[in-house]
Amino acid sequence: MGGPFGQGFGGHGGRGHGPRGRRGGRARRGDVRASLLALLKERPMHGYEMIAEITERTGGAWRPSPGSIYPNLQLMEEEGLITAEEVGGKRLNSLTEAGRAVAEAGEAEPWAEAGREVDWEAVQEVGQALGAVDQAIRQVMTTGTEAQRAKGLAILTEARKKLYLVLAEDD
Repeated sequence: MGGPFGQGFGGHGGRGHGPRGRRGGRARRGDVRASLLALLKERPMHGYEMIAEITERTGGAWRPSPGSIYPNLQLMEEEGLITAEEVGGKRLNSLTEAGRAVAEAGEAEPWAEAGREVDWEAVQEVGQALGAVDQAIRQVMTTGTEAQRAKGLAILTEARKKLYLVLAEDD
C-alpha cells in the first residue's frame, strides 16, 4: 500500500506527511531538469532556492530533494547550459545563451502537473480509514482465536477484491 497512503500495515508511512508535511506529498513528480531551466529563465538562483520555489509553486505537492536537484545542476553545467558562481557562500546558477535557448523551447511551468488532480482531503480520509483498519486487524491477529484470525484475514482478502471491482464498474 504505497503511494500517498503510506506503507500499509505495520509500515511507518502516511502519518504526518501530508502535502505540506516535512517530506511533501506523494504526488506525481515533475520534470526536474525542465523545472530548473524554467526557474532560471526568471533569474539566477541557488539550489535550495529552486527547491523552495518548486515546493511553493506546487502548493507543497512536490518538494524535489537535493539529491535530484544538485546532480541535474552539475550535469547542466557540464553541458554548458548553466554557469555557477560562488556568491555569499552559495553557488548561484545562471543560464548560458545555450541554456536560455533550451529553456525558451521548453514548458513555461513544467511543475504544473505535479500534484494536479490529487484530492489531499480524500488522501487524508483514506489514510485515517487505513489506520483504523490497521488497529482492528492487529487486535484480531494478536488477541483473537485461530478461527477469528482466519476470518479477519478472509475479510481483508474480500475487501481487496471488492476494491478492485470498483475500478471495473462502469460509472
